[in-house]
Amino acid sequence: MRTVVENLQFDEERALYHLQGADVKNCVFAGPADGESVLKESGDVNLTDCTFSLRYPLWHVKKFTMEHSTMDELTRAAIWYASDGEIRNSTLGGIKAVRECERISLEDCHIVSQEFGWKSKDITLRDSELESEYPFFDSRNVKLERVKMKGKYSFQYMKNLEITDCVLDTKDAFWHSENVTVRNSVVEGEYLAWFSDGLTLIDCKIIGTQPLCYCKNLKLINCTMEDTDLSFEYSEVEADVKGHVISIKNPKAGTITVDSVGEIIKEAPVMECLGEIVVRGNNE
Repeated sequence: MRTVVENLQFDEERALYHLQGADVKNCVFAGPADGESVLKESGDVNLTDCTFSLRYPLWHVKKFTMEHSTMDELTRAAIWYASDGEIRNSTLGGIKAVRECERISLEDCHIVSQEFGWKSKDITLRDSELESEYPFFDSRNVKLERVKMKGKYSFQYMKNLEITDCVLDTKDAFWHSENVTVRNSVVEGEYLAWFSDGLTLIDCKIIGTQPLCYCKNLKLINCTMEDTDLSFEYSEVEADVKGHVISIKNPKAGTITVDSVGEIIKEAPVMECLGEIVVRGNNE
């Protein structure tokens, strides 16, 4: 028989420590005692219509759900070392909300959290909004679907990332990442994907200066580029770009096919650059 915890307020240290097999409903975790780790080491817990304003509430929690709940900006480092969690229709507002977690899905969430999703694996984020600096740093096996994101330094040192139907406004995304596929998305920012390996962009719109430099195994399929100057420097690339590119500089290897390009720059390379640039309809 499951335990029910309902319509109560907790603010003491480890208020529901190691709670097992429980439904927690309409509870408030806040107050003058300012206690930490209210549900640490809990398992098989369902949280519904709860409000959090205390640090470290869900550490080492195994098998949990959270719905229609709010973690405010004081709920720092909210979900660490947790596994097998489902978070739906909730707000996560504290710094470092998810770290070193496994098998966590988030859906219909609003997230404002610096350093979100670090060093985690098997994470899914769907139909949500995310604002973060350094989101998903050094994580593995992550999927984003229908996410609107505003970030800085996003997806660094990641492996095995899939992004579909998203709008990403982010500086320095995908640096040093491996095996990333982005489909039908808008990616806007500066210095996109430098030092990445195995990035594939399909049916995407790419916006911003100096994108896609120092890349290995880079592929662009049916993409457009806007305000993209000094593109592809020292990259190994196969690209099919629709529309106009402002400038392309010193591609290292592969073929870049474009409708038009303002300037092709081949000057003072620090390495051998044999990349070919093909302008459709240009017979010269």
